[in-house]
Amino acid sequence: MSHSVTLAAPLETVASPQLWIISIAVLLVLLAADFFVTRKPHDVAMREAVGWSVFYLTLPAIFGLVLWWAYGSKPAVEFYTGFVVEKSLSVDNLFVFMLLLGAFAVPSALAQRVLLYGIAGALVLRGVFIALGAAVLQAGTWAFLLFGAVLLVTAIKVMRDARKGEDHEVDIDNMRSVKLLRRFFPVTKEYHGSKMVIRQAGRRVLTPLAVVVVAVFMTDIVFAVDSVPAVYGVTEDPYLVFATNAFALMGLRALYFVLRNVLDKLRHLDYGLAVILAFIGVKLVLHWAHGVWTWLPEVPTLASLGVIAVTLITVTITSMLANRRDAAAAAKAGSTDPVPAGTGTPERESQGA
Repeated sequence: MSHSVTLAAPLETVASPQLWIISIAVLLVLLAADFFVTRKPHDVAMREAVGWSVFYLTLPAIFGLVLWWAYGSKPAVEFYTGFVVEKSLSVDNLFVFMLLLGAFAVPSALAQRVLLYGIAGALVLRGVFIALGAAVLQAGTWAFLLFGAVLLVTAIKVMRDARKGEDHEVDIDNMRSVKLLRRFFPVTKEYHGSKMVIRQAGRRVLTPLAVVVVAVFMTDIVFAVDSVPAVYGVTEDPYLVFATNAFALMGLRALYFVLRNVLDKLRHLDYGLAVILAFIGVKLVLHWAHGVWTWLPEVPTLASLGVIAVTLITVTITSMLANRRDAAAAAKAGSTDPVPAGTGTPERESQGA
């Protein structure tokens, strides 16, 4: 007797059509509010960024409690676990966004508008990928094996790049999307506020803002390929996958301004992300294998949340310890450097420069 399963059972979901409509409407309202806040380009103060970050962390916390009250602990735990996965992956996204904004010399006052365009585009892309993922899962349990393989390959690449120190490198001149855009459209050398298209010498031309928005949008595609299967490794409910992605992305703009000065200090983050992606990949493969060989175990969602949380806490602590060790070594090396005769102390020398 064959144990293989060719067709999956219909995907269970906590969402009714009405809940989908309400959720999308709320999401559009939040996006509109963000566009209203960023209508006038301005430098984002830390107090403003922290306020919005707390707001966008409070929303999913309350949403999870509502899920628990209405549908029980299982979907709530799946939502919280998926949100933690998405949020940790979104922090990695911020590294690339930071490099893109720097490479395009985006004025600080325009950074939040660029991020908001990128987030809006990412939400659309995630919606498409979530729908495709649901369709693939509906076709058969082999999809879990496929998703697991994608995450394992990604985990290996992330770990290899992290060990080589080649992570987070962005060469905008070699980006296909940027090359294509510049080939067909003229681009001005300077920014013109928040405008992406202006009229110059009687013709419409793009501003650098349009180019960087396209670059951010294209990187969103790469991130969606990893993040959507990762959350499907936590829950098979398309609505919960959508909700985790939406909540994680909506707080990304404010989180950027909170973490932009400390992102480079999370030096071991990629190691943690590689472990998380590999763990979820194995979880998906085991889920597929359990349908073939029922004696094989499956990983409970609560255990997944514990592994993910411990991994993130561990890499944060090891990053802090490594930073302190390097700072102490640099201070020790500086204190032992000989001072050339006649120059006086370094402080006095700097004052006379």
